[in-house]
Amino acid sequence: MSTTTLEKTPAAAAAAGRSARRSRGRGERGPLGAAVLHAGLAVASLIALAPVAWLFYLSLGPDKDDYLHPSRIASRLTFSNYNFVLEHTAFFDWFKSTMVVALGTTVIGVFVAATTGYAVSRMRFPGYKSLMWVLLLTQAFPIAILIVPMYEIFSELGLIDTYWALIVINCTTAVPYSAWLLKGYFDTIPFEIDEAGRVDGLSPFGTFARLILPLARPGLAVAAFYNFITAVGEVAFATTFMLDDSKYTFAVGLQTFVSEHDAQWNYMAATAVLIAIPVSVFFYLVQKNLVTGLTAGGTKG
Repeated sequence: MSTTTLEKTPAAAAAAGRSARRSRGRGERGPLGAAVLHAGLAVASLIALAPVAWLFYLSLGPDKDDYLHPSRIASRLTFSNYNFVLEHTAFFDWFKSTMVVALGTTVIGVFVAATTGYAVSRMRFPGYKSLMWVLLLTQAFPIAILIVPMYEIFSELGLIDTYWALIVINCTTAVPYSAWLLKGYFDTIPFEIDEAGRVDGLSPFGTFARLILPLARPGLAVAAFYNFITAVGEVAFATTFMLDDSKYTFAVGLQTFVSEHDAQWNYMAATAVLIAIPVSVFFYLVQKNLVTGLTAGGTKG
């Protein structure tokens, strides 16, 4: 082997290594980086799923005190708790009330938030900047302060023990955040689309409904999911304003398993698992647009 060959070989190997490193595109990871990433995602998934799996496991225990001795549940697994909840409680009344309130909040809340966000994003009227901050200011008041005056207002309006009371209250909670989110998403849609709509003779609302909303579907999915879970999980107002136990929502119905001297944790766990089903179904319906909407809404403020 010649001296020239020995001198060129290390240089050629280094050049080949640099060429290999340059050929890897931006964002691409090596084997070690990919392994670390997947390991981290696996750990995060386990952390997220562990409470759900534990709740489901506790729901299979036949005794209300099994949560104190979880090891003995494995030898006595049963679905009797689910049978009891479905057959001997007002579960289906709770389901109907929850769906009426949640879907009503979602439809009305998303419509109000979308029109508000679009108006602030596209139109320049006196106080358009202050409007969004006023919406956020409404979230600064604790629920404990709002319950009494709102109860008086809805009592005067004859809305106590009605679904409309909860729908309106949930909208006051969900609309401000949803309006900010959709305003950010509408900012990412080019103004030329609005101009094209006006050239074609569409009114501002026609442009909004026929051109902008189809493009804003991911943002609308995020807002809809947020409104839905807000209505499903709301407790304080639902407990105060709903007097008829047949109109309880899921969140209030869960409290019926707890009394001053007793707590039926096995039935609560089974009910909580059943409650997760409609929420999971709604998430499945919007999940195709959910990630896109979460990321795109924050790209331009």
